[in-house]
Amino acid sequence: MFLDFLYELRARKVPVGTQEAVALGHALKKGLHDASLEGFYHVARALCVHSEAHLDDFDLAFAKTFRGVHVEAKKIAEELQAWLRDPKQLRQLSEEEKAMIEALDLEEVLRQFEERLREQKERHDGGNRWIGTGGTSPFGRNGFHPSGISVGGGSGGKSAIHTADARKYRSYRSDITLDVRTIEVALRKLRGFEREGADEELDVEGTIDATAKNAGELEVVTRPPRRPNTRVLLMMDVGGSMDPYAHAVSQLFSAAKRATHWKELRTYYFHNCVYGKVYKTEGFQDPVSVRDLIHECGKHYKLVMVGDASMAPYELLGAAGWGEDAGTPGVAWLAMLREHFERSVWLNPDPPSGWSHGTTQVVKDVFPMYQLTLEGLGEAVAQLVRGGKTRR
Repeated sequence: MFLDFLYELRARKVPVGTQEAVALGHALKKGLHDASLEGFYHVARALCVHSEAHLDDFDLAFAKTFRGVHVEAKKIAEELQAWLRDPKQLRQLSEEEKAMIEALDLEEVLRQFEERLREQKERHDGGNRWIGTGGTSPFGRNGFHPSGISVGGGSGGKSAIHTADARKYRSYRSDITLDVRTIEVALRKLRGFEREGADEELDVEGTIDATAKNAGELEVVTRPPRRPNTRVLLMMDVGGSMDPYAHAVSQLFSAAKRATHWKELRTYYFHNCVYGKVYKTEGFQDPVSVRDLIHECGKHYKLVMVGDASMAPYELLGAAGWGEDAGTPGVAWLAMLREHFERSVWLNPDPPSGWSHGTTQVVKDVFPMYQLTLEGLGEAVAQLVRGGKTRR
């Protein structure tokens, strides 16, 4: 069953292998699971899940593998707990009756307790022998015995299968549209730093190394502080076919605005395609020429285009632009942006199944295209960090 569980995790694309199997085996050998299925659930999740995107798949695999394990034992435990929640009250004992109850030493009490556990088959109340409630047996609850063992107490309240079935981590699946928090986590990987400025900060590693080389005498090493140097251009398609995705794009915009690890963030808007201009507001006010933007922003800016790339063919391939750029097709403006910026991606809220035809395929030939999901954004960020262009 242990191996079945690991294979089920792999079947659900949870990256587990020999290292996780060995670590889990050592944890079981040391008893870290507390000899319970629920303990095993938490230990296995801690060792086998390396990304929050796999939490839900872990729960699904666990429930499928271990559903039905110890069902009878669990049923008995539930019946026992129900009994102990409604114990019979002990009748009033006289002093003579109390004096007649023989005191047992702990060893004898434990021996008799184990014997009763093997022999008893049903609930018992008010007696002096069986494990029960409201009696004078050495074992039970709400009874009386000077040297007895009290049975009952708190319960964890949830089984491992119940916890897995709750599926609290559905929102972390990679095929679910992002929320602001997960977007922030993904975008944080874009951050980059460079050393600049005249002010100095303590170089901890350098100080340790220099002190060690100086026979233990403290040698303080300083360095110019690291400043964020990531500059991002975020261009978003609004209106028309993008209206159903307005919430998702707003979340991306909010996460980008809330980020504090970038040197600069510029946001612009367009409709369907870029036609020589982009706009500073979603109401298409304050236009900015694409040529001016390219002139102002160096190749090191990271360009993120957001849109479904769905439009009439003439909007992408027909004449567009103003003034001296009149007659330049929309796809040429996209190619101009792609050519200038060394790192650029296109985020599409539509599923990839519809990308292989129409204008979406044309745009996909210009920009590396990724879906606006946790997995897709992670791949897009990796592309922006890696850089490089693919030409067709």
